[in-house]
Amino acid sequence: MKITNIELIAVGIPRHTGFVNKHVIVKIHSDEGIVGIGEMSDFSHLPRYSIDLHDLERGLRSVFIGRNPFDIMQLNQELVDHFPETMYYYEKGSFIRNGMDNALHDLCAKCLDISVSEMFGGRVRDKLKVCYPIFRHRFMEEVEENIQVVRNRLEQGFDVFRLYVGKNIDADEAFLSRVKEEFGSKVKIKSYDFSHLLNWKDAWCAIKRLTKYDLGLEMIESPAPRNDFEGLNQLRLKTDYPISEHVWSFKQQQEMIKQEAVDIFNISPIFIGGLTAARKAAYAAEVAGKECILGTTQELSIGTAAMAHLGCSLTNILKTSDPTGPELYIGDVVKERVTYQDGYLHAPDRNKKGLGVELDEELLDKFRVADLSWNDVSVHQLQDRTSIK
Repeated sequence: MKITNIELIAVGIPRHTGFVNKHVIVKIHSDEGIVGIGEMSDFSHLPRYSIDLHDLERGLRSVFIGRNPFDIMQLNQELVDHFPETMYYYEKGSFIRNGMDNALHDLCAKCLDISVSEMFGGRVRDKLKVCYPIFRHRFMEEVEENIQVVRNRLEQGFDVFRLYVGKNIDADEAFLSRVKEEFGSKVKIKSYDFSHLLNWKDAWCAIKRLTKYDLGLEMIESPAPRNDFEGLNQLRLKTDYPISEHVWSFKQQQEMIKQEAVDIFNISPIFIGGLTAARKAAYAAEVAGKECILGTTQELSIGTAAMAHLGCSLTNILKTSDPTGPELYIGDVVKERVTYQDGYLHAPDRNKKGLGVELDEELLDKFRVADLSWNDVSVHQLQDRTSIK
């Protein structure tokens, strides 16, 4: 089998908050008529520069056309040469590598008439416990809005939440107090996610305030600036709660292992550059005796299905993971979205080949946009994924 063409389609899909995320849907065509699909998720994030989609499509065609899609390892090596790691969380090259690697796995698994998880050696589970995100409080009046989010999502079966913190600690504390008062043991806050906003000393002060409201807390996430491994280590020695950090390059992961900076690695294909790279990072964590969770940038169903296949094949995911992206959007581009039930992300049925999701061409046209431009989106919107207030 040979690759005959690469198609990239930009889509813009609003979240329930009003913020519009732009993604790129990947199609890899083959000479056997099989098409692999993938997702370059969430280009609407910092750093604030865009990708010329036409130029990217031409460049990827020059790398992929005529190649055997089963040469996944070699093609990934070449993708790293063209779109290298930069030790940055939202580095756009990893988004590109991720979408192409998704589509390669989908194409190859379809050709073999198996699911992607079977390409990974099978499953150790069929579902992943996941949490719904509560976005960062900027103003005290947002506390009531977020309490209503908890009410609504609890009715849908989501009983575990991840709280973004660090911008308004008074509001964060007020929210936690309200959750404890209204929901008690019905609701769990699995993590406080600082998203690198504070230095480790300020994060430590905030942690001491917020952990008075321990509602099943599993971990503290990203409580130091990016790549501040010493700061993570200092904080890890002070708190009894596990420290978690995202993996966005193998050099960074190596340093975190060497400096004993974290307890739990947050691994997401979008940030490390694809399913192939994510599996390597998870195996490295396992060798180092570390647990993993599956992270997210809040993907659509294609990217989330890829993560479900990955997460259900890993043995060292022992705590609540994050992928709930399809629940955050008003629409999608597939015929059937991935399934959530009782707070779990279910992997696509084993009888569905490849990633187990099918593009809906009408929805693809509905949400299609001309480019990945930023327009007048503010920095605060990019950081907090919200509409203007």
